Amino acid sequence: MDNSYVSLISTNPQGVKVSSTLEKSTGKKHLTDNNPETCWTSRQGPAQYIHLTFQKPTIPKRIIIIFQGGFVGTKCRVDVSESSDRPEWQTWTYIHPEDANRRQTFDLITNGDGLPGEGIQSMKLVFEESSDFYGRITIYELKIEGLLL
Repeated sequence: MDNSYVSLISTNPQGVKVSSTLEKSTGKKHLTDNNPETCWTSRQGPAQYIHLTFQKPTIPKRIIIIFQGGFVGTKCRVDVSESSDRPEWQTWTYIHPEDANRRQTFDLITNGDGLPGEGIQSMKLVFEESSDFYGRITIYELKIEGLLL
């Protein structure tokens, strides 16, 4: 693992949007609060998502995520956009988290694989499938690490 990567998500929840929130106590602010006892939980339904906006162009290198077992996004599409104002999404890759409540790390390949050369300013994690019958997602920790341009 490369330790020269930096965290690309600030603790400011203004750069984070979510498709839904089950209740106020499980809101989006808990995705980035670095507190292992708080979480974001979506409402039920397919294709829940997390939309991240970065302050500067970035090259994401890894996604680190802790789900609650039983409420895992088992098929996650990673969409990216060069713009943060009016994102034009393109699918970059897919990750497939296991149905477990432990830290999972996904390295992102960035050599000629469709990532804009100037970096990105927006990323969307779209959970196309969930281990929960109703499609709910619960996340205790989300980190995106990479390079600032």
